[in-house]
Amino acid sequence: MPKHILIFDSGIGGLSVYKEIKYQLPLAKYIYAFDNAAFPYGELTESVLIERTTHIVSQLCSKFPIDIVVIACNTASTVVLPSLRDKLDIPVVGVVPAIKPAALVSNKIGLLATPATVKRSYTYDLIKSFAPISDVLLLGSTRLVEMAEEKMVGVDVNIDELKEILSPWENKVDTIVLGCTHFPFLKNEIKKALGNKILLIDSGEAIARRVKQLLKSGKEEMIIYEGEVFCSASSIKEEALNSTFKKLGFSSLQYLDYPKF
Repeated sequence: MPKHILIFDSGIGGLSVYKEIKYQLPLAKYIYAFDNAAFPYGELTESVLIERTTHIVSQLCSKFPIDIVVIACNTASTVVLPSLRDKLDIPVVGVVPAIKPAALVSNKIGLLATPATVKRSYTYDLIKSFAPISDVLLLGSTRLVEMAEEKMVGVDVNIDELKEILSPWENKVDTIVLGCTHFPFLKNEIKKALGNKILLIDSGEAIARRVKQLLKSGKEEMIIYEGEVFCSASSIKEEALNSTFKKLGFSSLQYLDYPKF
């Protein structure tokens, strides 16, 4: 029986983490869930974040023999991990902004994240612990999350708009921590906006290594399983979303049984 890995995000940005895990563990069975009814998570209160995430993850853990849960959302990871770990008896892995590796190579760091992530005390504790002598500039943007979602369903990124969002950092940072799982999908555009010499760092590969370590996979059948994907609300972009997921090895969208909070 394959290992069952549940990956959760508010949108489809968590696919950046999925791709890294899939590379490390190609024979696992993947279940991807996103709470598009409440997208973007960066604008929700902590209590709502905990309630929604716990409900969706618990529902899917009762439906599938999940071996590990990956919260592929920086915003959610900063608040929901303790609640989920108390509720579940399987490993729960979150996403942490890659401040530590960035501080090893630069002292001019920019942390690009959602407005909620840049406000969390958790984020400031990371900076204090791993980059106390660095100049870490923080920038929170919901629009960038939306732009990444749009790109994933075929909408071109407006480079001029992106330049305007990132303009406070021009000539001030040489390393950017992508503190939202949506942002790796904008790497090429960010380099166009700020220059190819900018170093971009995200947590995807480190998360994949951690998942592989926790699962301790033994010998498995050489079968590539089709993944299943669930969302919490219908979308006018359903056809484009299905196309995106199909290219990554998933079946068509299914809908979660979700109460209206």
